[in-house]
Amino acid sequence: MQENMKTENIAIRPVTLADAEELLKIYAPYVTETSITFEYEVPSLEEFRERIAHTLKRYPYLAALDEAGHIVGYAYASAFKSRAAYAWSVETSIYVAKDYRGRHVGSMLYEALECDLKKQNVINACACISASHEESISFHKKCGYQLVATFHKSGYKSGTWHDMIWMEKFLGEHEVPPKEFVPYPEV
Repeated sequence: MQENMKTENIAIRPVTLADAEELLKIYAPYVTETSITFEYEVPSLEEFRERIAHTLKRYPYLAALDEAGHIVGYAYASAFKSRAAYAWSVETSIYVAKDYRGRHVGSMLYEALECDLKKQNVINACACISASHEESISFHKKCGYQLVATFHKSGYKSGTWHDMIWMEKFLGEHEVPPKEFVPYPEV
């Protein structure tokens, strides 16, 4: 698991279930005010806690904390697809509090997330992004992701059809056979 990491007054650490309320406060405006996530309603605290627990069974879920110890962003990985052949590919997700966007919190989170994913022998990191969100696309490009697919008018939210893009980054070599996938709790 990722050790605590501190840079520019931001510490990165694994999420616990006790963090769910703080994480949900960051996530809620993305649901209610944007098409960054395609959820229509903010999940309940209990549902959000269950999502975190489910993710942590196999993948990293990391929080960024400011000097006062408040969570200001989070990132996690999830299964790209459920079939066994996709074990070495993940979908990444990241959410940063409004006041902390553009302050390298996202970059620190993704760097730590990718470090943990490499320890799991994950090779492909994929991100699904609304094509209208240039800021997110630019962020992923800076992190080394490349555009691999566009799905036209595939998501409907806030009275608009949205194109979705998939971006991808290779975290390692595609060896044959690949190294065994290691679930996050075993890292």
